[in-house]
Amino acid sequence: MENNAQRVEKKSLPFLEVTKFYQQTIFGLLVLVCLSGFISPPVALLLGLIVANVSGHPFLHLNAKTINILLQVAVVGLGFGMNVNSALSAGKEGFLFTIGSIVSTLVLGSLLGKWFDIENKTSHLISCGTAICGGSAIAAISPVIKADEKQTSVALGVIFILNSIALFLFPAVGHWLELSQQEFGLWCAIAIHDTSSVVGAANNYGAEALQIATTVKLARALWIIPVALITSILFKNKSSKIKIPYFIGLFILAMIMNTYVPQTATISPYLVSVAKIGLTVTLFLIGAGLSRSVLQSVGIKPLLQGVALWVFIAVASLGTIIYFN
Repeated sequence: MENNAQRVEKKSLPFLEVTKFYQQTIFGLLVLVCLSGFISPPVALLLGLIVANVSGHPFLHLNAKTINILLQVAVVGLGFGMNVNSALSAGKEGFLFTIGSIVSTLVLGSLLGKWFDIENKTSHLISCGTAICGGSAIAAISPVIKADEKQTSVALGVIFILNSIALFLFPAVGHWLELSQQEFGLWCAIAIHDTSSVVGAANNYGAEALQIATTVKLARALWIIPVALITSILFKNKSSKIKIPYFIGLFILAMIMNTYVPQTATISPYLVSVAKIGLTVTLFLIGAGLSRSVLQSVGIKPLLQGVALWVFIAVASLGTIIYFN
């Protein structure tokens, strides 16, 4: 005979199945809305945040891998809308900014980590994510310092929270200060953590801002390699492999084809359009991963460190750009 617990479990199964069906249906419809091309990346991020905290993400276990693949494909696609000569010019301008901001952010991050008494590996991951390229840097540095899942999750949580805010805040500040396309593109490439939010914010600001921001940010991402090597020495771990962002090479190849292969011009606009839609879906998935439990797991001290570093790099880089331009 069945006991009461078994009967309750059987009754709850249909309810759970119905709930899961509605979750998947709502999620699928919102993905289709993002694929339609009728909404902007910030709106997609907002929709993701709403679904994460209202109905839930039914495919959360696939989220991180999907975001990684989609972002890389989108960035390569955007390369088909860029010119090599303009990119080299933007890269040269952002080179000194990149060195200065990376070094100062890592040093300040170390000091803040000690001041707030944050666990050393978590503090270093937040500093690297802020200094270089957000989640990509954290994913590359984590195995180098042998960070555990909790340390990595906290660092990613901090970065993704601030990325979400930046996507709305930076364009508003840029318009308020009447920054040029060039100034805004350079600023958001330096001061916004993740490539997805950099491209999303710059895309809203204008075509020139998008080109400058994407080029400078991807050039900045290459600093993962020297920072990872230095990190392995500091943490006395020489055995870990460093994850090199190989998709940047494909992005460069796309730019070269768009600049020097005339036949590419006929399909480039379509590839760029598809890439922008891919970016919109990526930001929706990022928002969908920021559930209430993720936000609560971050903790106040790591978040304070992340905010302090972010304010520092945003204000310092903006002041420098305005003063020297």
